Amino acid sequence: MLPVIINRFVSSDGTRRYLLRLDDSEIVESVLIPRDDRVTFCVSSQIGCALGCTFCLTGQLGLTRDLSSGEIVSQVMVLLKETTQRFSVVLMGMGEPLQNYDNVLRAIYILHDDHGLKVPMNRITVSTAGLVPAIERLANEPLFPNLSISMTGVTNETRDSLMPINRKYPIEAVIETVRKLPHARQKRVMFECVMIKGLTDSPADAETLSRLVSGMSVKVNLIPLNPAPEIPFRRSDSDAILRFQEILVRNGTATFIRQNRGNDVSGACGQLKKSEGAQRR
Repeated sequence: MLPVIINRFVSSDGTRRYLLRLDDSEIVESVLIPRDDRVTFCVSSQIGCALGCTFCLTGQLGLTRDLSSGEIVSQVMVLLKETTQRFSVVLMGMGEPLQNYDNVLRAIYILHDDHGLKVPMNRITVSTAGLVPAIERLANEPLFPNLSISMTGVTNETRDSLMPINRKYPIEAVIETVRKLPHARQKRVMFECVMIKGLTDSPADAETLSRLVSGMSVKVNLIPLNPAPEIPFRRSDSDAILRFQEILVRNGTATFIRQNRGNDVSGACGQLKKSEGAQRR
């Protein structure tokens, strides 16, 4: 039985945030992000999140439970009914996917399988805060999706304050794990940095990140912070983000700036918290 849509919020930019009720009456969130010629389904892997990143509203919920592989796939099935366009799937919704490793991997194989939805692996992305043993485990799987690793702070001091998981798996361990990946898989890794004013956006931070990823075939994605009253940080100025990107590109790393989508309906990165506080359309 598919989850039931109990609320649908439509952003001015076309992004749609869904509140879905599961069989046990728990609520999970999924987001449909339209592009020119395709859509992206952003689905959740857990209800809430245990990692407590200080710039993310989902982390303030704490963890209720893992989602089953069926519950992960069923979010895609619900969103498929909302569009006829070609789609990609990103596990960037609620939760830390690699903390729910077995169910997430099973869901990926179902999505990819010829008897499932036949989604190519290059159109499936798993996001992680940097759980090193799970990344190592994923590296040994027969199939390897795109992997987005949240870096944000580029020193252990900064990252410790923003992402408590860094105290267990510090930056050096994360970088070393990615360096060990075969070239073909390393090319499918994206380091993501949330741009927080005065904290993660300095030219010195950009130079440090350039050194960390030097010689690797990875990409970098800069994500302007999605602010909220509950988050004690401000978004970096556009000029600071562009300067950060320029330094990385000059040092040889492909770097992109993510366009914020769905902010006005609490559907953007870091905003998912099962909120009803947006106008339904």
